[in-house]
Amino acid sequence: MKTTAVRLYGVNDLRMESFELPAIKDDEILVQVVSDSICMSTYKAAMQGSNHKRVPADIATNPVMVGHEFCGVILEVGKKWADQFKPGEKFGIQPAMNGAIATPGYAFPYMGGDTVYAIIDPEVMETNSLLKYNAESFFYGSTAEPLSCIIGTFHAMYHLRPGEYVHDMGIVEGGNMAILAGAGPMGFGAIDYAIHCDRKPGLLVVTDIDQARLDRAQSIYTVEDAKAHGVKLVYMNTKIDDPVAALMEVTGGKGYDDVLVFAPVPSVIEQGDKILARNGCLNFFAGPTNTNLSAMLNFYNVHYNMTHIVGTSGGNTDDMNEALEMIAAGKLNPAGMITHVGGLDAVIDTTLNLPKIPGGKKLIYPGIKMPLTAIDDFEEKGKENPVFKKLAEICKAHNGLWSGEAEKYLLENAEPIQ
Repeated sequence: MKTTAVRLYGVNDLRMESFELPAIKDDEILVQVVSDSICMSTYKAAMQGSNHKRVPADIATNPVMVGHEFCGVILEVGKKWADQFKPGEKFGIQPAMNGAIATPGYAFPYMGGDTVYAIIDPEVMETNSLLKYNAESFFYGSTAEPLSCIIGTFHAMYHLRPGEYVHDMGIVEGGNMAILAGAGPMGFGAIDYAIHCDRKPGLLVVTDIDQARLDRAQSIYTVEDAKAHGVKLVYMNTKIDDPVAALMEVTGGKGYDDVLVFAPVPSVIEQGDKILARNGCLNFFAGPTNTNLSAMLNFYNVHYNMTHIVGTSGGNTDDMNEALEMIAAGKLNPAGMITHVGGLDAVIDTTLNLPKIPGGKKLIYPGIKMPLTAIDDFEEKGKENPVFKKLAEICKAHNGLWSGEAEKYLLENAEPIQ
């Protein structure tokens, strides 16, 4: 079968090309990729090429498919997996594969998300990383991987039992939680999960220094919906003289049991440390590029108030399954994370310039041609393009968000890539 894919050949060397896929072996599965979202990790792989720890040394002669947040339909199943998977089933994928270094989107010539068709390697099935997906819309499956990272963060929080050498895992149910610098795409996912998971905080404070971003977050994840789920939700602009005092005042001076830091900024990290309650846990979620990033930590409180810190990167298969199940049940709506949509022909430019493109997640439909376009720009582009005009109308009806209706219309009306 012929496919069109974006593959990595070296540093800053991404190429979109068409080629024949080999026939699948008895222990492989052939899939059609319907959606993929572009991750900053792919940008890092493109910047480093074979120097990246997940990328093989020989990519100049054996290029690898990029993209690891993908979702699609199974087309053909090798004999070994015929009792577990069937053609026509939808799938999601856990690229981490139990901590393996060689993972989808980094290390395989025929397996990645930025392609029309892919061959799933047997290691994916052997590690239970090919997951059943039952939601109607595909783009939710592409946001499940970043959501699994958020879910893993909540599960990694821990609190100490006084007098016992036991760590109770997870956030404090009914406790105080702060999400600092939380009005970005991953912060949106964390707000959604905190409100709708099975172990909710009683108070959730979300901060940012950009009022427009906070207003957008509040329009999607409303105070009223949070209250209906038993959570008091407060949005706070911390571009003020004393943000720590303002944050503490919300809790009546008690502080926060759980603090998530979503920006790799020393002042934000230190702010999180200062607002911790006794036995409070700070999770440094933001992935820094500065290998020497440091911040001040109050060790008096570490010793006498049992405050502690943890960092998480990625989620495991259980986290991924939880994300997929909550999406399918309608408990999570990660559409708020998506700000741009494009086709396979947009992947190279988007990936190489990802840090320069504002907004949230960039959603790709590999089967179509479409320049990367901000949802906010659909209406303007619609003055000359009827497809964008209709997409603008659909998104407007969904509070400015991407939706299953928009996905269905785009897939039916966009120009195919091959």
